[in-house]
Amino acid sequence: MTGHRAEALRTERLVLTPLTVDDAAEMVDVLSDPSLYEFTGGDPPTLDELTARYGAQVAGPGDGVERWHNWIVRLGAERTAIGYVQATVVGDRADVAWLVGVSWQGLGYAREAAAAMCWWLLASGVTHVSAHVRPGHRASERIAASIGLRATDALDDDGERVWASGRRRR
Repeated sequence: MTGHRAEALRTERLVLTPLTVDDAAEMVDVLSDPSLYEFTGGDPPTLDELTARYGAQVAGPGDGVERWHNWIVRLGAERTAIGYVQATVVGDRADVAWLVGVSWQGLGYAREAAAAMCWWLLASGVTHVSAHVRPGHRASERIAASIGLRATDALDDDGERVWASGRRRR
């Protein structure tokens, strides 16, 4: 993964653009529905909170070990922001996440965006992908399965199930 920076990714219906701080102004509306936080907890971010969060994400971890890749998911023709996908990469392992705003859920956009991100990660040298999904979050479980992840017996510190796949080194 050394030297690989996130780039714009295209699918049949979507364009995933690398995150910028300026995206906060558009994304604050996408993330404003309280029902998005039913499984993860928390509240919708304010513009100031999201701007600060995006500033930190764009700056990256700065430790030389992790690499953060964050994309805004946009409808291809209109380029309207509808969500995000992200990956934290350490060596050849990536932990991924996705979120699509309520107005665009149930249309396959999260699956399509997560798949595009995973294809890019695999092409960039990642051999193992994982995600953390709250047990009972059926939509996210379906997305994880559709991108080739399988539920493991492991739960993280927040009680989320670890889903994993990938080629393991022998």
